[in-house]
Parts: sequence; C-alpha cells; structure tokens
Amino acid sequence: MNNTEYKQAMQTLNLWSKHYYVLDDPITTDEVYDKLYHEVVEYEESNPNELDKNSPTQRVGDMISEGFTKEPHLSRMWSLEDIFDKEGLDKWLTKTYKLDSNISFYCEPKYDGASLNLIYENGVLVKGVTRGDGTIGELITRNVKTIKSIPLTIEHKETIEIRGEIVIFKDEFERINKRRLHEGEAVFANPRNAAAGSLRQLDSSVTAKRNLVFLPYGVGIDTLKYKYLSDKMEYIYSLGFRKPPQRAVTQGYDEIEEIYKVMNRDRDSYDMMLDGMVVKVNEIAAQIDMGYTVKVPRFSVAYKFPAVEKITTVKEIILQVGRTGAVTPVAIVEPTNIDGVVVERATLHNFDEIERKDIRLGDKVIILRSGDVIPKIIKVLTHERSGSEVKVIKPTKCPVCESELLQEVVLLKCQNLECDARVVNSIMYFASKPCLNIDGLGVKIVEALFKSGLVKSVVDLFDLDLEKLLELEGFKEKKSQNLLNSLKNAKAQDYWRFINALGIEHVGEVASKTLAENFGFSFVTATKEQIIECEGIGEEMAESVLKFVRVNAETITKLQTILEPLEPVKREEAKENPFKGKTVVLTGTMSESRGVIKEMIETLGAKVSGSISKKTDFLIYGEDAGSKYDKAEKLGVKTLTEGEMRELI
Repeated sequence: MNNTEYKQAMQTLNLWSKHYYVLDDPITTDEVYDKLYHEVVEYEESNPNELDKNSPTQRVGDMISEGFTKEPHLSRMWSLEDIFDKEGLDKWLTKTYKLDSNISFYCEPKYDGASLNLIYENGVLVKGVTRGDGTIGELITRNVKTIKSIPLTIEHKETIEIRGEIVIFKDEFERINKRRLHEGEAVFANPRNAAAGSLRQLDSSVTAKRNLVFLPYGVGIDTLKYKYLSDKMEYIYSLGFRKPPQRAVTQGYDEIEEIYKVMNRDRDSYDMMLDGMVVKVNEIAAQIDMGYTVKVPRFSVAYKFPAVEKITTVKEIILQVGRTGAVTPVAIVEPTNIDGVVVERATLHNFDEIERKDIRLGDKVIILRSGDVIPKIIKVLTHERSGSEVKVIKPTKCPVCESELLQEVVLLKCQNLECDARVVNSIMYFASKPCLNIDGLGVKIVEALFKSGLVKSVVDLFDLDLEKLLELEGFKEKKSQNLLNSLKNAKAQDYWRFINALGIEHVGEVASKTLAENFGFSFVTATKEQIIECEGIGEEMAESVLKFVRVNAETITKLQTILEPLEPVKREEAKENPFKGKTVVLTGTMSESRGVIKEMIETLGAKVSGSISKKTDFLIYGEDAGSKYDKAEKLGVKTLTEGEMRELI
C-alpha cells in the first residue's frame, strides 16, 4: 500500500463506518471492513510520519488520563423546563403564544443519557466537553474520539458547537451488564448511568469498548443562516450525524399531543432509552426574541413521559429454582402502578447483588420498569430507614427440596437432580416447542405425573402406558392416549432438538444446531478445544457442555436409545442466491408453518433470527405481521412478502 492507496482506504473505511454507525445501512461485511482496517494499521505502523488524524484507527483509546481539565463552553448549555401532562403543555403554549403567536414547533425525542458538547474548527473535531454546570464542563476529547457515531471531520469549516446526548443502546447495555455480572462486578442501574460512566473513563480504551452513540439535539455557537430549526438540524445530520428515530414539525396543541402519543407508544421499540419529548419553537428568529429566564430557554420545554421509575417498599424476598438448579431471589414489593402496569415483583439477579446494594426487607427502593421486562431495583433509599428493616440472609438449603446449595461464582445452585422444581421445569423445557414439541405436556399434567410418582425424571416419561395413566385422577382414555401418541411422536426428531431439549446451561437453539452440525452423536465425547473451535461458542459455553455431559452421560445415552434422534447429514454449501449469508427474520401467518419456511431459508445458507436489528437483511412477512414489521420499516430493513421471497428463490 502506498500513500495514495492509504488515503483512499481511509476514506473508504470512514464511508463504511458512517453507513454502519450513523445511517444503519451497512454497505459491506465485517470481514471486508476488518481486512482493509488491518491493512491501514500495518501501513501506519510502517509509516508513522504519514498517520492522518482522520484515520479510523485514531478512534481507539489508549493512554490513561490522570484526570480531566475544566473547559468552558463557547455558549451556555441550558437546562429545560419540564411539563408532565396535557395541562402543563396547554399552560406552556399559552405563555409562548403571548410572546409570539405566529410560530410552529419542532418536536424530537428527549434522550436519557449524558449531554455532550462537540466543538469543530475548520471542519475538525477539536474538543469534546461534558455538560458540567452548563458553563464549564470537563474536557474529554480523547474519549469522544473513540465514539464511532461522532465524525472526526465535517464539511462545515466555520467554528460550530454541536450539542447532543451520549447514549448506550438497550442491547449493548444488557451485554455490558451480563459481562459485569459474570465477572462479579457491580451492574449498571440503567443505560443512562452506563453512558455517563463510560463517557468519563480515565482510560479511553474502556470508553472505546462500550459502543456509545452520539445523538445530536442542538447547536451552540454557529454562523448558520437558517430560518427554521428543523432545517438547521437537517443540515447537522447531513454532516454525518445520526438522525433521531422520530421527529416532526407541528402547528399547535393537537399536533404536539399527537406526536407525543406516538413517541410514548413506540418508545420501547426504540434502540435507546427516552424519557420524554422536547418541544422547541421552530422559528429561529422567534427563539432569539423570546430569550431565556435565569434557568431555562422560554422557547423550549421537555414534555416528560409517564415515569418508569417509582418508589416502593420491599415486602418479601422469595426464591425461585430453575431447571438448571439456579436459585434466583425475587423481591416482592408493594403493588405500584408504573405507566399503567401494576408492578409487584422486581428481579434481583443473585445474592451478591442484594449484598452489594444492601437491600433489606422493609426498605424503600426505586424500581425501574422498561417494556415488558421484569422491573429491577436500581437504588435503596437508605436515608428513609427507620431501623426496623431486616437484613436478607443468603440461604444454604434449596427452598424446594432442602438439599445443600452449591455456590458457583455468583450463583447458588441446587444439585439435587430429583428436586421437584428442577424435574418439573426440566420436563416442561424438554417438551417445549423449540425442543421436542411434545403436545399435551402442560404444566398441570407434568405436576400431576410428578406428584403421582410415575415420573421422577425425563426418562420416566417414556415408561408411561395407558394402564398407568388411567389410574390417575382426571386422566380419561382419550386424553391419556393423546399424550402417549405425542410421546411416541417425539422420536426420530432432528438431533439439534435433542441437544436443545437436554437443557444444558447457556446452550440454546443456535448453539444446539452448531453442536449437532459439527459433532453429531459424538458431541458427548468432544473436547473443550474442539467445542471452542465452533463458530459462536466460547469458553463458558464449552465448559457448561462438558460439565453437563460428565454428570448426565448415562441419562443422555438412555434418552438417545429411546428417542433415536436423527444424526444430521452434513449440509452441502448453498449455491449463490439472494439469501446466502444473509440474516432473515420471519413474521406473520404464511402458507406453510414458519418452521418449514425457516428450514427452507436455512437450506439456502441464511441465518434465521428471532428479532429485528440493524444487522437484519430481510424481513419476510405473512398475514397479520405485527411489531416486527413496524420495527423493520423504522430501521430501513428490506421487507418481502412470502410471495416475493419465493419469486427471489
């Protein structure tokens, strides 16, 4: 690579990066990007004097700061007045119309993150400054340059301050917390805290690993000559910044209220957390005339969404035993209405979290609810304690069978394979649709079989006969025969379903298919090194497989003999077609079952996923397509009807 090729490669990488991180429209694969990226790295290492400051390699943090210096903003970063309901909106509009009645309004999301001010001079990012007190913040330029959604250079050559919010997307937040939990570190309470903590790391390499996203919401010092704020922001987006998931220009109360309802309704489907909608006068001249109070601009207001955080009281902590024996504490709290849903439980993950947060019975706590996820306790209000609160003692015995519990890193586990909770839950999982799909094995039937003593393990299911079942209360001949037929139909199924049905910790449908395709029946004798070599399987999953096989080798052999699963035939590599190597999501009712469609698509070399993301290539939909279709449209994912899909094939 010569210098000309280096410059071209750098421009190409920045273009690819913009499409991936800003436009949500990837135009190359990770493999191609990584190959060119490493060629650039090699050239820069061999030619350090030719290193270009706009190179994507300069986004990776390295040096550790001893602390942050204070830095004044070129113009003040203001707070916003909050309103919470229709009455508040009506009052704010009345005040605003008194200042100027010939106005419209620009509405955009209010992101729940950490505010940041970017300063560009002569088209180059020269400073990144935290909000601080609005006048002076902390200079964190090195960290800011690691954030891929922030352009290092822009086409605008005059000095400009671009303000926005640093956020962590929900899926990234869950990934970070899962890793921290596994490593015994304190989890972040919410994406906002995670974003703020990640932004202010003294070690910029930590910031670089957190996949932060910058979402612009305004401009400070600038020389732009736009009449409307909406046009000014459109210009800012054109410089290479990410657009908001929803925005609108409105004419008054009814239209503002309508877009507010849309954002509030859809907020759980957005990648980032929102806590409201910002309403701004759209006419820039009117903004200047209206000016500011001592605290806030008169031309803008934050219309907050109904709270997803509420204060409640911890009444009790109960223990749940899962099919793998993991004992999970769950907080029973005083029933609390959060955004129309009455919350009575909150997840606690494990007893280390209880100890770390010092959660006690009787404590007043703040709980957070997001979407349909079980709420979590994010803060204990220790200053509210009366002295009557009771510390939670870590159990030493299983709450179901009273056998001794094993401490495994941060998890407590019941090791008793005959524990009622383990047996019932493992049979339910074994019979579920993604596993062996045994119709008729509902929870009440499984509990009845277990309590009768007929079934003490999964293996016992296949010793059942009509005579035994008819002895049980509520088991008529037709019902019993149907169950026996379902058990018979569980035989000769795909081997990956057999592996999935075993309930190996950390191993789901995708990993089960990987193990089946790579090892077939010999997965039980595969070594750790062989398992780790499989795509998508790491050390933790490999260890989980090995431990499970060691403990349950005899059971696996028995079940394999009984069920006679079909060892997979090595699938030939698919010929070139529009779906090869693509990620596909299916939704809606089709002419055949989605399982059949899924198998057909996978045969073509595609990966079929259960959820829509920016990395999805196609959404194939049938009748009554729901939220997945809506999300695909928002993300710009290509959608195909079943008929269009078949035409492409």
